[in-house]
This record gives sequence, structure tokens and C-alpha cells, in this order.
Amino acid sequence: MESWDIRSLDLEPHHPQVLRSDEESRAIAIRLPPGEVLQEHQVHERAYLLVVEGEIEIANSDGEMTVGTGSLSHFGPNERRTVRALSDARLLLVLAPWPGIGHPSRVAAARAGG
Repeated sequence: MESWDIRSLDLEPHHPQVLRSDEESRAIAIRLPPGEVLQEHQVHERAYLLVVEGEIEIANSDGEMTVGTGSLSHFGPNERRTVRALSDARLLLVLAPWPGIGHPSRVAAARAGG
């Protein structure tokens, strides 16, 4: 068993920390200071975003939502979103499956015959 206390990890802003990565999923801890933004982005996997501490605003094609500590958000593969910290925020991002269909590592492996 592996375990992490994301509240006490030494996380630097703009330096996400991969906690675990295998062929099934990837877990990433992120610290976002107040006012900082994860610009509009998307991933090839399903994404689950847990707010461990703080408050964030999430915007996507459906609109904007403010969520705080304990909130879990789900995004489908390739769903675009923007995340902005309203206060100092610690986030856990889980991507599954890892890597997702269309991820550059899968495309390279397919080209190489793997």
C-alpha cells in the first residue's frame, strides 16, 4: 500500500508532483496559489480533480463553477477546461486510463509497431 498526505507535501507552484503512475492511472498533486490559472487545457484520459484544500473556479463549455475543499470534479476525455485558484489550493488530479487513447506516447508506440 502507498499513501500520501497531500496537505503536507512540499509542493512548489507550477511544479506538479506525480505521486503514482502505472498502466492504469496517474495521480498528480498540484499546488495553485491564489489568482494562478491552469490555462485552458485537455487530456486524453478521464480526469478526476479533487480539491484537497482551498477554493477554485472551473470553467468549461458548460459554464463556470466555484468549488472548495472536498469537492470532486470529473471531466471526460478531451474535455477542455480552465482552473483558477481563488485561494491557496492543493489539488489531486487522477487520470485514467493512463495513457489514454490518442496520448502522444501511445501514438509513438503504435508507429513503432508496439
